[in-house]
Amino acid sequence: MTQGGAARRTVLGAAVLAAGTGITGLTAGTATAADDRTDRTDSGHGGHGDGGGYRDLPVPLVIGHRGASGYRPEHTLGSYQLALDLGADVIEQDLVPTKDGHLVCRHENEIGGTTDVADHPEFAGRRTTKTVDGVSVTGWFTEDFTLAELKTLRAKERIPAVRQRNTLYDGHWAVPTFEEVLRWANREGRLRDKRVWLHVETKHPTYFRGLGLGLEEPLAKLLRRYGRDGRDAAVFLQSFEPSSIQRLSRLVSAPRVVLLSAANTRPWDFETAKDPRTVADLVKPEGLKWIAGFAQGIGPTLDLIVPRDAAGKLGTPTTLVRDAHAKGLVLHPYTARNENSFLPAEYRKGTDPAAYGDAFGAFKKYFELGVDGIFTDNPDTGLLAAEAFRPGRGVNR
Repeated sequence: MTQGGAARRTVLGAAVLAAGTGITGLTAGTATAADDRTDRTDSGHGGHGDGGGYRDLPVPLVIGHRGASGYRPEHTLGSYQLALDLGADVIEQDLVPTKDGHLVCRHENEIGGTTDVADHPEFAGRRTTKTVDGVSVTGWFTEDFTLAELKTLRAKERIPAVRQRNTLYDGHWAVPTFEEVLRWANREGRLRDKRVWLHVETKHPTYFRGLGLGLEEPLAKLLRRYGRDGRDAAVFLQSFEPSSIQRLSRLVSAPRVVLLSAANTRPWDFETAKDPRTVADLVKPEGLKWIAGFAQGIGPTLDLIVPRDAAGKLGTPTTLVRDAHAKGLVLHPYTARNENSFLPAEYRKGTDPAAYGDAFGAFKKYFELGVDGIFTDNPDTGLLAAEAFRPGRGVNR
């Protein structure tokens, strides 16, 4: 049951302290036989009308970006747990494969910046340079590790210069598999008598399919196994490559979202297929109509909704929110963060890039434009900002 006003704020404060223990209770191989049987269904919806589809979610909904990555190293069970404890409506995972075909949660397949792999001399020879989606990248890559090898690593903070406090939690969590996350989500759903919604991205799907490590089929298999493959399943499937979403639409019925980067860019699958369209074409009414043929929403960068000028200040809003809604699409833009270095210039406070600015002012701007949800590294900030825009709620309740 959703709490509001002062009650929600009390819960949020308590959750921050509780989650600081770093205890998640779930590691690879710890599930009992009974747990394994019950974890295979999305059974945490209870009997309180929480079994509906994505249209029944709060608006604007708050999506924990890589969990609560403003407070914990991203894509760890600790980050996901904290996002849930803070009240996030949906929690995001990014998926990449291991050498032996397991799906694991990392924002990128290069793991030098998010794990302690550089501290493992036994893996020094794995460091290499690859071209991923046309970009040369040097480091260690998940597709060169078996799951057993990857599980010897520990996660760490990706941007320690900005989030120095997060480094306190370096080494506390392993890299989770998506199957572990599904088990965790279903268990938490039963404990809370409320389904735990996930927002799951296929990363570099064309690149991985070229390596014989296609993402969509194993993802669909897991979704079916854990009861998250139906039209009303508590999951969004997302990708920057429309062809990945089209492939998923043929495998499962769960709601799907096409992610959209900068206007002058092209999805990588368009590049390889010699499709001349850019993101600027996809956000036009005809492009949105095409997306609506196989997806239920879009996840645009915030700059596609309100561009920034050369000084970093917000300009005139585009018509994207109105145009997408006219095609029946929901909008889940990314990413709202509290730190000055990420905020529009007019919402920054002081000169320290790691200091918090007027994040509430920025959230208010985007919510006023009618977005259906927003990705944020700081779910508690997003939820407090969202209260004023949810029917029957207000910041003083």
